[in-house]
Amino acid sequence: MAEIKNNKSDFVNKDIRARQILVIDQDGQKIGPLNKFEALKMAEEQGLDLMQVGMQDNSTAIAKILDYGKHKYEQKRKQRENKKNQVKVENKEIRLTVGIGEHDLDTKARKAREFLEAGDRVKVSLKFKGREITYQELGKETLNKFFAKVEDLAKVEKDAKLNTRFLDMYIVPKKP
Repeated sequence: MAEIKNNKSDFVNKDIRARQILVIDQDGQKIGPLNKFEALKMAEEQGLDLMQVGMQDNSTAIAKILDYGKHKYEQKRKQRENKKNQVKVENKEIRLTVGIGEHDLDTKARKAREFLEAGDRVKVSLKFKGREITYQELGKETLNKFFAKVEDLAKVEKDAKLNTRFLDMYIVPKKP
């Protein structure tokens, strides 16, 4: 049993604080309650480590006899596997203005469709310039026109909300 550097959350060998330990061997069979020193000696005789896996009550710990290095390796491998299978959703942004032309709106909608088909979340920001901020109804109307062009692919995640000079709306792809 070599000196082991462990995670802050793992209590291994001498780091276990409880005096009474319910010991489980590496096959998953309960050995029974032992005091800390007997459990450590048993693990050392097998050339393995004693790792605390839980608490039964305030005084009794549950510990398993295992190869701690192998255990850490397995955990890292699982984390890597989970990270590889994770789907990364990107946030894309489309900026509009209150007086945007119909053709420009179509172009922006086409780009938003590309983002949505790729599975990305789209933030549609409508910028108010100068005194346009007093005409928020026109901004909401423009956002509604824009959403009507991508409605078949998307659903609104967050409704339009004024954020300083921007009216922001979030849309996400519909699930098939």
